[in-house]
Amino acid sequence: MASETQTLESLCSLIADCPHSTPVWTDSGFIVLRNQNIKKGRLDLSSPSFTDAEHFAGRNRRAKPTHGDIVITREAPMGDVCMVPEGLECCLGQRQVLLRPNPSLINPRFLHFALQSAVVQNQIAWSEGTGSTVSNLRIPVLKALAIPTPSRAAQDLIASTLGALDDRIDLLRQTNATLEAIAQALFKSWFVDFDPVRAKAEGREPEGMDAATAALFPSEFEASELGLIPRGWRAGNLRELCQNIRQQAKPASLDPTTPYIGLEHMPRGSIALTEAGSASGLASGKFWYAKYDVLFGKLRPYFHKVGVASHTGVCSTDILVVRASEPDWFGFTAMQLSSDEIIAYATRLSNGAKMPRSSWSDIAAYKVVIPPEPVARSFDGLVRAIIERIHANIDRATNLVCLRDTLLPRLISGKLRLPEAEKSVEEAVA
Repeated sequence: MASETQTLESLCSLIADCPHSTPVWTDSGFIVLRNQNIKKGRLDLSSPSFTDAEHFAGRNRRAKPTHGDIVITREAPMGDVCMVPEGLECCLGQRQVLLRPNPSLINPRFLHFALQSAVVQNQIAWSEGTGSTVSNLRIPVLKALAIPTPSRAAQDLIASTLGALDDRIDLLRQTNATLEAIAQALFKSWFVDFDPVRAKAEGREPEGMDAATAALFPSEFEASELGLIPRGWRAGNLRELCQNIRQQAKPASLDPTTPYIGLEHMPRGSIALTEAGSASGLASGKFWYAKYDVLFGKLRPYFHKVGVASHTGVCSTDILVVRASEPDWFGFTAMQLSSDEIIAYATRLSNGAKMPRSSWSDIAAYKVVIPPEPVARSFDGLVRAIIERIHANIDRATNLVCLRDTLLPRLISGKLRLPEAEKSVEEAVA
């Protein structure tokens, strides 16, 4: 299936550069797309940025992003793309270009995949005729990109085949978000709102638990330095339940295949660590971490980056490696460390002029209501099962990403027959 090429400009009904000005940022309002939201073909709005109505309208004066449009980054990084999803009202930030595929000439989803292919990304990375890499994708170069354009029938099949993988990857990530929300809701119910205790105090059976679990909770409260807490529980701090692991890892002694996690690999607002780099080429010392360790970003912009490790590896020294002192306390400490309350606490106590950071001594001193060990053990069993499912979904999504990235260049270049690719995808998503 040999492919001809056409210029990107000829395949789009609109190519609109972003306003060359810094957006006016607000705490809420209208979403502004930022380069950090666009990665590996996806739009991640787990940590959105906003502007007000006036500036939103101004930034959309040239063109307003609509469903099916493609946004491509011009620099920092260069050449990352995403499609604008249905129902999203947004505007471009900085260093971005809006592409509106002409559906009569090209399948929009096929173009989205073609822009991610090696044949197009190589064009983006090199300036025309100079033989050198560039750091900014200029509009004339963007418009002149040679896009592989097989027959429309082939485009549709490629978009459908690769799209099936992307759809399943998205579903697994959405499932993980739901699982994490369940774990956090359970933590809040048991250890913040004390719902089981309140139910028993009012003569009701606690909801969502069996009789043996309900029997672990008292039916009354008592005063403490943290206010009213369940009778028999106590006020304490995280230092009593977990510890900071500072096991040094020297780059020269590391296997290149050892996973490496830096702050750039940690998602915002999620404990699911879906990415990792390689220990190959690391230039400075790191910390070892193990499965079920909690990784806590200690720089102020990254306090909301808290993840639970699914494997052994090494991480940046800008990350605290926190391990439950006893296995039964893993679930309790993991949910405490990823709660909104401790992130706000770390933000308040952070210090430093250029890059404020928190310390283990601050985190360890965080006050918590400590339940009896049988309650913690019961909670740990529930949360550990949820996190195991999250980790299994991460592994499956990773395998699907590898398959997609293997099929993408071969399909776009015409080196792989579509029936073979379709069979591989059917087996993978079954």
